[in-house]
Amino acid sequence: MKKFEIPEFYRSPIISKVKAMRKVQDPRKKDFTPTLLQFGKIEFLIARHFGFCYGVENAIEIAYKAVYNNPGKRIFLLSQMIHNPGVNEDLQSYGIEFIQDTQGKQLIPWNELKADDVVIIPAFGTTLEIEQKLTEIGVDVKAYNTTCPFVEKVWNRSETLGQSAHTIIIHGKHDHEETRATFSHSNSNAPTLVIKNLTEAKKISEFIQGDLTEETFLTYFKGKYSEGFTPTKDLLKIGVVNQTTMLASETQEITEFLRQTMISKYGETSIKNYIADTRDTLCYATNDNQSATLGLLEKDADFAIVVGGYNSSNTTHLVELLEEKFKTYFILSEKNISSLKTLTSFNIHDKKEEEVTAFFPQKDKTRIILTSGASCPDAVVDAVIVKILNLAGITPDFEKLTLA
Repeated sequence: MKKFEIPEFYRSPIISKVKAMRKVQDPRKKDFTPTLLQFGKIEFLIARHFGFCYGVENAIEIAYKAVYNNPGKRIFLLSQMIHNPGVNEDLQSYGIEFIQDTQGKQLIPWNELKADDVVIIPAFGTTLEIEQKLTEIGVDVKAYNTTCPFVEKVWNRSETLGQSAHTIIIHGKHDHEETRATFSHSNSNAPTLVIKNLTEAKKISEFIQGDLTEETFLTYFKGKYSEGFTPTKDLLKIGVVNQTTMLASETQEITEFLRQTMISKYGETSIKNYIADTRDTLCYATNDNQSATLGLLEKDADFAIVVGGYNSSNTTHLVELLEEKFKTYFILSEKNISSLKTLTSFNIHDKKEEEVTAFFPQKDKTRIILTSGASCPDAVVDAVIVKILNLAGITPDFEKLTLA
């Protein structure tokens, strides 16, 4: 695996050591049981996989190279590099400006850009329309393109499916940067429809089975399909791809559900003519992080903490999984923890921060589950561990850290 050159302050003495130890113990990444760190009366169960993935480290490395290699030039990011406020704020501290916000709203007009400006394409990728606009201005769109290779893999698979007359069903959030980019690339090759969950997949099934009119279908999915989309002819042959940060298990569930719909409609012997096998588009990092979170669910703990950006899709899904069993707190950083009595947690259902009191149990030994999203630096997870231990009056010797 490539070792990326990213600023040292993103690294961590605690988590880096944990990950290095686990890599030696489990080089094939087959063991999804968590790591137990014991610090007297406080224990942490650390997920087997979490934090920066290949695509994120690659994007950060390229972004800082853009800064270091272009002194005196104006440097822009199309939108947030990744969904982590700390990373984005640090890049802005070097003078990098955002052209758009995460919803695609223009912050800097296109006509203010010049040919010699540096424009960084974020890890989510971008649309063909924006690439064309930048090219017309004269900006080199390839010089600092940090699009995740696994996102590009989805685009390439969509192109192949389009060439074989498949309609592309994207499992994702239609307003997410990555899905907007994937939709643009897919739409250039094939009719495309975005669905968010199994409920929406069931609407597709209802139409295929003849239980939903075309007018009702188009109204239900308004704003989520390509121009000229005609369900009658465009849902005869389909392939499901995903926004790489969605729950892999949900993508697989949706694909299998639609596969069974096609079997019911056309029979199993000819099923390959109606739905493609697209399991190869699932992101390995998302799979690993989610499998590691399932490994956490097999353990007992007093509560769970998930660290990451509130607008991070993959992080939100980790919270969803852990909430099934544990009281789970979603925080940006150690600054959310005021004391062992009070913290500020983001409620993913109400979409707002809320103050939580008496979150830390009064008992002889407390076990805490800890993980983070793919866009969260390990150093931030370190800071959460240190903050909790310090508040509990524990000063550990991290040099003698061992895994239990």
